[in-house]
Amino acid sequence: MRSTTDLAPAVALFHSLSDPTRLAILERLTEGEARVVDLTNILGVAQSTVSAHLACLRDCGLVVGRPQGRQMFYSLTRPELMDLLASAETLLGATGNKVALCPNYGTRTRSGATTTKTKVNDR
Repeated sequence: MRSTTDLAPAVALFHSLSDPTRLAILERLTEGEARVVDLTNILGVAQSTVSAHLACLRDCGLVVGRPQGRQMFYSLTRPELMDLLASAETLLGATGNKVALCPNYGTRTRSGATTTKTKVNDR
């Protein structure tokens, strides 16, 4: 069995995927390159928010920017990330609502209501 210290990189990876905006950005990038303005329009959040999340994902080594003129086109750095996201979808489909109803990490609000999260591809 590995120690918690040995698991620290995996914890950091999953933490980087735990924010809904970062996860939506990554899901969109599975379809190909995108600019900040493209992501801003799709996600409906401020440009500064998208830029901050892209900086985080870039610092984690999950995305890379390719300059073209005055624009930056972002893409996934590793195709394995698409496999991880696809595996997560499969796992969520197999567990049904159990993950969403988890009292610690589920999508329930403090009032007890369940929130609904929309995938980027569903918009």
